[in-house]
Amino acid sequence: MSAPASDLRLPQPLVDEVVANALAEDLGLAGDITTDATVPADARASATIAARQPGVVAGLQLVATAFEMLDPDVQIDVRIGDGGRVGEGAVIATFSGNARALLTAERVAMNFLGHLSGIASLTHRYVEKVAGTRARIIDTRKTTPGLRAVEKMAVRAGGGTNHRFGLFDAVLIKDNHIVAAGGIAAAMQRARAAAGHMVKIEIEVATLQELEAALAHAPDAVLLDNMSVDTLKEAVAKVAGRALTEASGGVNLETVRAIAETNVDLISVGALTHSAPTFDVGLDFETGAPVKPAARDA
Repeated sequence: MSAPASDLRLPQPLVDEVVANALAEDLGLAGDITTDATVPADARASATIAARQPGVVAGLQLVATAFEMLDPDVQIDVRIGDGGRVGEGAVIATFSGNARALLTAERVAMNFLGHLSGIASLTHRYVEKVAGTRARIIDTRKTTPGLRAVEKMAVRAGGGTNHRFGLFDAVLIKDNHIVAAGGIAAAMQRARAAAGHMVKIEIEVATLQELEAALAHAPDAVLLDNMSVDTLKEAVAKVAGRALTEASGGVNLETVRAIAETNVDLISVGALTHSAPTFDVGLDFETGAPVKPAARDA
């Protein structure tokens, strides 16, 4: 198969774990009793994956892994890779291999492809909405437990940008941190003292007054939470390039353009990963000829 673009390809051990867990969930203690009962063990088949709506593809590395785990010799021809735009009816990939393996891996593979392509397609819609502005669309940690890395890959496939991956790779001081720490000054001072020189510090503010207090401690980024468009404009002007500005809250496809036009740097959208509709995609075995068993040596 053709590999995904380098910036969309995930470490294979991570993908193996995610896919193996999904297959184990589906196979349970007895395996695929329907396929094992109805399809000869040595039968061969070919299948095609096609889009049933326009959108952006993501997740083919997981699809291939699902089939390869059950049939290491499966032949895969990717026609449209991750990040590629497709129209209704477009062939995304074709497969040829052991019929039982194709049938058993089908639902796991298609669940990943539909879910991740849905994220990529929704992200692309947001990215299109802010075209021509400086704003970048970014994701959040509102992801499906266990699937964060693959969902964030899908955001990139749709043209978006990743926020932090977890609690470990950046400091993000939110409202509850500020309350627990005893205020913005205390929170910022402690974070600055504890963070390594490579760790970025972002702080959430909800008012212009809180923004002024935060800027006094030179954060790397400020999260402007649930501000009106007019207040966002004032906040971005007040920051004046001293920190990255991130708008969050109240963001949807109807509001995102106006938010972007405030000149904010980043717009975080939790819906990219927690509310993206599944992309409609189908896998069909070739018709016109019966599934045939593999040839045997004389």
